Amino acid sequence: MKKLLIVLLASSIFNFALGQKQTKPMSQTNGELQLATFGSGCFWCTEAFFLKVKGVESVASGYAGGKVKNPNYKEVCTGTTGHAEVIQVLFDPKKVTYEELLEIFWNTHDPTTLNRQGADEGTQYRSVVFYHSEDQKKLAEQYKKQLDASHVYNNPIVTEITPASVFYKAEDYHQDYYALNPNQGYCQYVIRPKIEKFKKQFEAKLKK
Repeated sequence: MKKLLIVLLASSIFNFALGQKQTKPMSQTNGELQLATFGSGCFWCTEAFFLKVKGVESVASGYAGGKVKNPNYKEVCTGTTGHAEVIQVLFDPKKVTYEELLEIFWNTHDPTTLNRQGADEGTQYRSVVFYHSEDQKKLAEQYKKQLDASHVYNNPIVTEITPASVFYKAEDYHQDYYALNPNQGYCQYVIRPKIEKFKKQFEAKLKK
């Protein structure tokens, strides 16, 4: 039932988007490609989801939203830098819309747990959308509002929606982590089951 409601909400948000005047995103690369930045817990897991989506050109794991310049993983893990673990998605809006990315974002983590996803706890694991344009802001706020009003979740959604800040790419060993470390314990017992569930739920949106 929850999945159906979220899919219906995605359709509603898409119709809302058609009535909005389109503007250029604040960050844009290679002509028509656009950026989306999400935080939804450990970036190893989030990255693995979005890399599989049609229209996604690349995904980088990194840190955003904090007050420390050039933070490293050890510093971010202390929870004192203010940064969230995030992914920055470079996507082709002709192949996958921002609305569809929002649908995937809100379906692949628990947006009602403050500063926590599963056993991962701290402000660095907070649920957050960093928007790159006013259109992205409107769409994210509208989606969150309708998702809350639908009572899909028993508790209120605590996802932050905030302007995109400086993105610091994480260390090289964090990039493509799941693909390069499939036998690592966290990948086997935490990420893999989520990936299998994700592939069944979003089969039509995945790369062949």
